[in-house]
Amino acid sequence: MEIDTVEDVTCLDPELLQLPEVSPFALKTSPQLVDDLFSQWLSLPQTGHMVKSLINDAKAGTTVNAFANFSNVNVVGSNSLPSMFPSGNAPPLSPRSSSGSPRTSKQKSSPSALGSPLKLVSEPMQEVIPQFYFQNGRPPTKELKEQCLSKINHLFNNPLNGLQIDEFKTVTKEVCKLPSFLSSALFRKIDVDCARIAIRDAFIKFWVDGNMLTMDKATQMFEILKRPGCKHLTQVDFKPVLRELLATHPGLEFLRNAPEFQDRYAETVIYRIFYHINRSGNGRLTLRELKRGNLVAAMQHADEEEDINKVLRYFSYEHFYVMYCKFWELDTDHDFFIDRENLIRYGNHALTYRIVDRIFSQLAPRKFTSEVEGKMGYEDFVYFMLSEEDKSSERSLEYWFKCIDLDGNGVLTPNELQFFYEEQLHRMECMAQEPVLFEDILCQIIDMIAPERKDCITILDLKGCKLSGNVFNILFNLNKFMAFETRDPFLIQQPAWNFLREQEHEDPTLTEWDRFAHREYIRLSMEEDVEDASNGSAEVWDESLEAPF
Repeated sequence: MEIDTVEDVTCLDPELLQLPEVSPFALKTSPQLVDDLFSQWLSLPQTGHMVKSLINDAKAGTTVNAFANFSNVNVVGSNSLPSMFPSGNAPPLSPRSSSGSPRTSKQKSSPSALGSPLKLVSEPMQEVIPQFYFQNGRPPTKELKEQCLSKINHLFNNPLNGLQIDEFKTVTKEVCKLPSFLSSALFRKIDVDCARIAIRDAFIKFWVDGNMLTMDKATQMFEILKRPGCKHLTQVDFKPVLRELLATHPGLEFLRNAPEFQDRYAETVIYRIFYHINRSGNGRLTLRELKRGNLVAAMQHADEEEDINKVLRYFSYEHFYVMYCKFWELDTDHDFFIDRENLIRYGNHALTYRIVDRIFSQLAPRKFTSEVEGKMGYEDFVYFMLSEEDKSSERSLEYWFKCIDLDGNGVLTPNELQFFYEEQLHRMECMAQEPVLFEDILCQIIDMIAPERKDCITILDLKGCKLSGNVFNILFNLNKFMAFETRDPFLIQQPAWNFLREQEHEDPTLTEWDRFAHREYIRLSMEEDVEDASNGSAEVWDESLEAPF
């Protein structure tokens, strides 16, 4: 019978072998010595008897007491164990007393009392790990569940044990703690049979038994809005939310008699949501993206604030007004599409032909959603305008980075920068402006961005600098480039953050888009007042000729 040798000698405690002729140090430092001792132990007659006895007990089905057999072998065979040293040549043992010896105290508490020459490793105590993953969400605690059921019973206390859609808003606000304009979407999740009533038991099954009670707000909203079987949200999923917002919010009451502009406002809000939150740009908003964004906080703000224009994130009517009027001004034939020649007039002809051609190539930064060849739709214009007027945002930097990156290799090279700057240089010469050579511009850009590599610029380099937006203005927006070049010379000598402080002195929380939209709204409203005064009435306008406001 072949027996595999034990490679791990740490399982044999030299001190437990209790060999008076061999020091523990010799056993610990000589693994081969341990193997030799083990082989000699296997050759003992008592060991053979013990193995046979264990085999017979196992065949008979009786309880096998290996420790007792080990003890007998140890007692009988300990004196007959051959010595590893010649007679009289064994090294002397160090004198030790019966009391106070570390070895003696260790033997009293060690498993060697069983007589086994092998160290018995005790099994580690099993620690019960509480469940931390729940496929359907963490269930609510007993106290939380009782509090929720108490509120539900109070609100559903009627003969029907149910609520109609106009009564359900209280449940959305008090029980679910969600914005009131999510009420209709939540109601449809409960009223699956389209009976126009939300039954108490059906609501408890969805909200309490479905563990919606313990989910975070983003997950709750995601589960309410998404369609069955889908793992993402689309623009269509947000339309019921915007319809209820338009129907119930006091700040949008003036639009209730203008259904066309209600639709345009809802579309603009949805486009802005997907522009900022859908970072992948595929039109499919995932739960991860929703959690990383600020949409839930913006919805809560819109639900609590009566002045919708104070909700700057996504829902401001003034922001919609500026976007729509800008699009209306460029769309001269009012077919709700704009072409290259229309877009080149944006910002008083501020953009170069090369950047406009790059946008309309649809190779970068995004493919148009319009199905008309060579035409940009309203959604595409919203993406363009947000990127053009707020180059401090990451989405804007990504938008323009893809435009300048002609070969799509993920870096901007001096040749690519020069390609777009050449038209800027030509325009400055035509306007009798002092031209700035590209070599000087390149040095200025490198100093401004401080890229990791001097021969190229990556998107991470741009995102790490607060003045990155000026790089794109230098390359293709002449008006903003000249404004940057003619800024206060004293500020040029200051750190970048000091220059930005001068821009943000009004409110540090405002973005470049917020400040631009505020200025443009004042300008557009003043122009409309002048036009109305010249026409002799503030109630009359010709929709076919003027902006629809």
